[in-house]
Amino acid sequence: MNIVLLSGGSGKRLWPLSNDIRSKQFIKIFKTEDGYESMVQRVYRQIKSIDSDAVVTIATSKSQVSAIHNQLGDEVGISIEPCRRDTFPAIALACAYLHDIQGVDENESVVVCPVDPYVDEDYFQAIKKLGDLVEIEDANLVLMGIEPTYPSEKYGYIIPENKNHVSSVSMFKEKPVKTVAEEYILQGALWNAGVFAFRLGHILQRAHELIHFKDYKDLFSKYETLQKISFDYAVVEHEEKIKVMRFAGQWKDLGTWNTLTESMAGQAVGEAIFNEECENVHVVNELNVPVLCMGLKDVVVSASPEGILVSDKDQSSYIKPFVDAIDQQIMFAEKSWGSFRVLDIEENNMTIKVTLNSGHRMNYHSHEFRDEVWTIIYGEGRTVMDGVEQKVKAGDVVTMPAGCKHTIIADTELHVIEVQLGTEISVHDKQKFEFN
Repeated sequence: MNIVLLSGGSGKRLWPLSNDIRSKQFIKIFKTEDGYESMVQRVYRQIKSIDSDAVVTIATSKSQVSAIHNQLGDEVGISIEPCRRDTFPAIALACAYLHDIQGVDENESVVVCPVDPYVDEDYFQAIKKLGDLVEIEDANLVLMGIEPTYPSEKYGYIIPENKNHVSSVSMFKEKPVKTVAEEYILQGALWNAGVFAFRLGHILQRAHELIHFKDYKDLFSKYETLQKISFDYAVVEHEEKIKVMRFAGQWKDLGTWNTLTESMAGQAVGEAIFNEECENVHVVNELNVPVLCMGLKDVVVSASPEGILVSDKDQSSYIKPFVDAIDQQIMFAEKSWGSFRVLDIEENNMTIKVTLNSGHRMNYHSHEFRDEVWTIIYGEGRTVMDGVEQKVKAGDVVTMPAGCKHTIIADTELHVIEVQLGTEISVHDKQKFEFN
């Protein structure tokens, strides 16, 4: 089974936990036996439980690559979009990646779906069947249609020709107002969840018809010049041989705090206290301080280094324009080697806590406009400065002047306090070098 997971967007509706680097799918909020997992970890685990040999490729932006490797490891395939160009260019690039880089045959089926639905394992059983249907049905595209549970204004609708489990598609409808959605449902309409299957060769052919490119490398190089267009507009609406398969299992789009808290296993993630007068109150707290809630009803509270949200659950759906107006430093991010959290920012200095996973290292790099001081507070490792390696342990202090090439290697889990000193402290002040 070949699955392409579309992982885009900044997820600003889940501020303050989400930002331009840490999208909603990377927030660890779902309880497991060992702690908490994110949406992308949950979906990946579910796919592998259904088909351990499934080839999973995530189509995403460069800014999300480190978080994906941090949470899923290095085995998952990643098709990196150089910039955002909507779903058709992203899927075309992913298909070229599968064919030219991963060596997937043009006759094999591919299923494309979002990375962040909240579903049970029967959803992935259905996805596997969707891929199989491409090989036996007289159709170039087979879509999954979700049995609607209410007249939603958030989704497009698929109207099938009949009520069979698999049916030809009569027509597609754009996102409607509630009264029109009710009419669609009476006609047997299904939600369009953006899940579909096809033979790899068919979409590659369509991509070559709409975009002039030779192969994956060529398409990647000219990606910025491509028209922004959705897969629905570019392909689906022009496809004559198209069918839809019904799915009646659990399917939720956890795009707002309101819908997300409905799927939490308990009232709180992190330290929170509720008095007996609280009703339908949820807290997600990433700070090392307690959150006390008293007499609240239908409220979500979220606290992180990025900020604090206190909102009526229904009103939380309207958060985006307020967050768009906030301009601030990224305070937390997961990297392929570990994570960092900003502790303090002043005019000419910034203090960060860095956690490196055992066996990992930072990029070998230098800074032109700032000095750095590392204080090792936990674990053991090695620093490399201008090619010279030195062992470090808790209590050691290492100073790197501007221009010095440096990295740190974690022999155990390693915690470091990094102080950046300079008049121009910027994420763009970084030059990377090969490391031998």
